[in-house]
Amino acid sequence: MGFRTNKQVIVIGAGLGGLSAAIRLAAAGYYVTVIEQQDSVGGKLQRIKLGDYSFDRGPSTITMRHAFERVFRAAGKQIEDYVTFYRLDEGTRNIFADGNTVDFTSNIEKVESQIAAYSPSDARQYRLFMKESALLYECAEKHFMNRLLLGWRDKADPRLLKALLRVRPFTTLNSLLLRYFKHPNTLALFGRYATYVGSEPMRAPAIFGMLPHLESALGVYGVRGGTYAIVEGFKRLAVELGVDIRTSVKVKRIVTHGGRVSGVETDQGDLAAEFVLANGDVLAMNRELLQEQARPNMRDAKINSYEPSLSGFVLLAGIRQQYEQLLHHTVFFPEHYGSEFDDIFRNHRAALDPAIYICNSSRSEPGMSPSGASNLFILANAPYLSNSWEWGEQQDAYSELLMEKLEQRGMTGLKSNVEAHTIYTPEQLRRDTSTYRGAIYGISSNSAGQTFFRPSNRSRIKGLWFVGGTTHPGGGTPMVTLSGQLVAEAIIDAL
Repeated sequence: MGFRTNKQVIVIGAGLGGLSAAIRLAAAGYYVTVIEQQDSVGGKLQRIKLGDYSFDRGPSTITMRHAFERVFRAAGKQIEDYVTFYRLDEGTRNIFADGNTVDFTSNIEKVESQIAAYSPSDARQYRLFMKESALLYECAEKHFMNRLLLGWRDKADPRLLKALLRVRPFTTLNSLLLRYFKHPNTLALFGRYATYVGSEPMRAPAIFGMLPHLESALGVYGVRGGTYAIVEGFKRLAVELGVDIRTSVKVKRIVTHGGRVSGVETDQGDLAAEFVLANGDVLAMNRELLQEQARPNMRDAKINSYEPSLSGFVLLAGIRQQYEQLLHHTVFFPEHYGSEFDDIFRNHRAALDPAIYICNSSRSEPGMSPSGASNLFILANAPYLSNSWEWGEQQDAYSELLMEKLEQRGMTGLKSNVEAHTIYTPEQLRRDTSTYRGAIYGISSNSAGQTFFRPSNRSRIKGLWFVGGTTHPGGGTPMVTLSGQLVAEAIIDAL
């Protein structure tokens, strides 16, 4: 490993962001200890075994392969020696209530022809929209994704401000889409990308119009052994670099003295460190691990002012049959897409008629389920935790509702062929990962402020840093991985 500093770093949370930062710091010679409250690393991304069925509980749509490659490359390694990615030639299948289907792939002509089946005018606009999507991605990658915004000097950079104006921060994604498309199917097809960051198309900024280009041009990938294999690859490299990973250990408090971090208190003893990186929800970490007087820029009133993101209701089901209509990724849209966001964000209740996403990784990798069977990760967007909805009383009924809706959409025999299943609710997510109000992505991106000026990666407490979806550059598997790299590099550069 070469040169070592005498600097001790504690990383709270072994999600992809925390492991990414730990790897980068260990490769630079830091002594790194990772503390994880769950009994396995991975944060929100876990592997679940139900009999002969294997599932990923957590992110399943993998894009931006280069973000993961960067972790290994910075440590002098090749990702191929740790993780095997395979590109999905067929992207997400989108099945609409009127019976039309669009398989979103990099094949422009194929997508155009499928859109043309229900809206020739929308099909004619598709290439123009994808050019706009590419420009948005190029701007975001250059000015937002690969840099930290730590202080007013960073945020007042004229180049950044010019880029911010270029992406039309006060134009919503839905408004952008209406410049190109009119048909409800197409608006739903591309509006759903707002949910990739825990938000809704009617309020999320137009910048997320970059995501179709990201999937089409950069590709959507599967991972051999399931998405959790990325976590396993990160863990293996971290251990090789000397990172001390401790699971089933809960941090009780971040210790500070004189405005500087000095370590952590855990349920298994105290640890000292010059730096603490909190890989988790910034809001929850501040509220639960720091006394209010120690966090002047993150008082409880400030925390309460943020709108949390979407959460999710997950049903993992091992089914004794296969469904030809399912690709690796499939979405069933309701007749009136968008009403679910009124239910979730305004009424704070589970949606009565949600879009339903299914990951069927056994289609691409038969070993994930028995022969002739399917491992279905079934997801509906859900509200963050509030007094308006109690999952303990509703989860079985809601699971039944989703299964019935899928049977109505052609997945016959679904309920009668369940061989193994389990439910995962926002309350369980909060318990396992200490997410703020059970929100998957921390805060929503339902405004320009919460999108472009998220809570800082650097605390006013010296030596305390944050990585993960609540902070910059935002939510999603590749983004939190980049977050870990950027914060680690900021610490290294400041040495």
